[in-house]
Amino acid sequence: QVQLMGSGGGLVQAGGSLRLSCAASGTVYSTNVMGWYRQDPGQQRWLVATITDDGTTTLADSVKGRFTISRDNAKNTVYLQMNSLKPEDTGVYYCNLVELRGPYKTPANYWAQGTQVTVSS
Repeated sequence: QVQLMGSGGGLVQAGGSLRLSCAASGTVYSTNVMGWYRQDPGQQRWLVATITDDGTTTLADSVKGRFTISRDNAKNTVYLQMNSLKPEDTGVYYCNLVELRGPYKTPANYWAQGTQVTVSS
């Protein structure tokens, strides 16, 4: 019943900024983690950033100091503010939600359609 919609990708020059947004529709379980992953052609999807329902964040080393993840729980929306973009940041970014349900935190995983980020030199 939960659906995710990511947006905000685009083409930007090196040094520029983008803000990705992802909104979850439907009823989201209160204990959850939202995040952003990236996937390059022929490669595995990897973690860029995550944020828990209580605001605990995780960032990949490659984006620390440049990217910020945040969320608005009232809107069930997660954001990825990307500053000082580099060509190496180019890729398809996917929004993710993991609900941790019940006393055993049973995971339920949801993915949005990816949004393309292209950074030119």
